[in-house]
Amino acid sequence: MDFSNYNIGYGITGSFCTFAKAKWEAARLKELGANVIPIFSFNAQSCDTRFGRAEEFVEEICALTGNEGIKTISQAEPIGPRGLLDIMAIAPCTGNSAAKLCSGITDTPVLMAAKAHMRNGKPLVLAIATNDALGANFKNIGALMNMKNIYFVPFGQDSCTGKPNSMVAKMELLPETIELALQGKQIQPVIRA
Repeated sequence: MDFSNYNIGYGITGSFCTFAKAKWEAARLKELGANVIPIFSFNAQSCDTRFGRAEEFVEEICALTGNEGIKTISQAEPIGPRGLLDIMAIAPCTGNSAAKLCSGITDTPVLMAAKAHMRNGKPLVLAIATNDALGANFKNIGALMNMKNIYFVPFGQDSCTGKPNSMVAKMELLPETIELALQGKQIQPVIRA
């Protein structure tokens, strides 16, 4: 894969337990030549958790990508009118963000970036990470799967006995998903063990 001619928006929402994988995949996209532009939800840039300090995480992602990152709604809005991205990924994409995206709510920098980007008919890739994928968010994921220009990183249950409704994207498949989404194709199979 060679992404050297692509500007990839990299939205990060608050699935804190997947931040290490998100960081790794941002670095991989950069290694594949992409200009990776990080976009942070308010929670991703401000909530310290047992998985790390938000400020350090944001600094690391920005250093890895070589870009300052988008941290406000007003910074995200020009993405559409200026056609700044070839493709955007939200990785991780929480159930909260998926529900809001499905309902057209744009109250975070990541959601504004997605809305602005999608107005240009370009692909949006979602890497789901939510404890209620097979519960309350099941309908939202289904609706998003039927929307034009939205593609999913393959995902599966991460703890079918401990958290039976939880599903998480196979983050290591993000580059392959992006490559196919740029061709207008959904990587298959979407649901994986």
